[in-house]
Amino acid sequence: MEDRPDLIEGKTVGLITNSTGINESLQDNISLLIGNLKANLKAIFSPEHGLWGAMQDAISIPSVQYDQVKIPIYSLYGKTNKPAPEMLEGIDVLLFDIQDVGVRFYTYISTMAMAMKACAENGIEFIVLDRPNPINGNVLEGNVLDPQFSSFVGYLPILLRHGMMVAELAQLFNEHFHIGANLSVVAMEGWKRDMWFNDTGLQWVMPSPNMPTLDTATVYPGTCLFEGTNLSEGRGTTKPFEIIGAPWIDAHKLADSLNSLSLHGVKFRPVYFIPIFSKHKDQICGGVQVHVLDRNKFTPVKTALNMIEIIKRVYPDEFKWLPHFDLLMGTDKTRIDLSDGRLVDDIILSWKDEISEFAKIRSKYLIY
Repeated sequence: MEDRPDLIEGKTVGLITNSTGINESLQDNISLLIGNLKANLKAIFSPEHGLWGAMQDAISIPSVQYDQVKIPIYSLYGKTNKPAPEMLEGIDVLLFDIQDVGVRFYTYISTMAMAMKACAENGIEFIVLDRPNPINGNVLEGNVLDPQFSSFVGYLPILLRHGMMVAELAQLFNEHFHIGANLSVVAMEGWKRDMWFNDTGLQWVMPSPNMPTLDTATVYPGTCLFEGTNLSEGRGTTKPFEIIGAPWIDAHKLADSLNSLSLHGVKFRPVYFIPIFSKHKDQICGGVQVHVLDRNKFTPVKTALNMIEIIKRVYPDEFKWLPHFDLLMGTDKTRIDLSDGRLVDDIILSWKDEISEFAKIRSKYLIY
């Protein structure tokens, strides 16, 4: 906003943000807006994990008040996921400024879409301050969500790994899905589609408690699927989503089986770990750590599905699906196919037309 002050001058502003809302000097956007005498910050809206990114996943967050200046902080993860009309009362423009991770089931883009709908319904401008896709903007992977499986972890029918920025997604949501908000976007300067986050020169701020590093974000499009199984996805360890396992797994046997697949860009190391919270809390789990050796060859979704296929085959009595899996995948077909013994390569090949069609739609809204 420092480069486009005209967008908020003389206006009453609402801000959707969290701890990632900083500039390159690590100044937070709330302080910058409070110090802007030409705009009036009236309300703050926080997504999943809260304003400071302190809350674990799936924990309802209450609305509170920003202590320093008595500005209300409305939670968009709890009783409501969409700004209510009374929350938006007196607001001229709603800003969205959050670091995303480039995956459909990361809930911040659902928050953005719902907020855009609220703004369209209440005649409020919506502005997206763009930020990098940390896992680059070129790679497309996975399936397009079936609208029958729409949820907060997959709100609109887009690709699992979509290769888009939040500003690009906002334009796609607004036009292709007919939200019809009065939308403006503030583009980044100097960003290129092949950049990973560490190529930007920016500081990594955890977008959520279990997204501590770029390494985490690199594997996340695939290993987050383990949330939909009875295996630990590494929550409660210092390597969430990089460590996968359960008390009934032989770590060395699993690592050998996975490494025998010779998947591109990745190796699996046997590990034993004890989660301090979440699944299998305080139990010794055997499993693997996913080591990405070449991130440009690594395919996280394919890797995770191969991991699930092997674990399911080796431990048929212990492995269990959870209902969350279908919501993460945006379909029940993948679970059914894996349960029926369909090859992972065939499942991925079945997504070819979906990816091609999404790529055509996506191309209309790319900024960079």
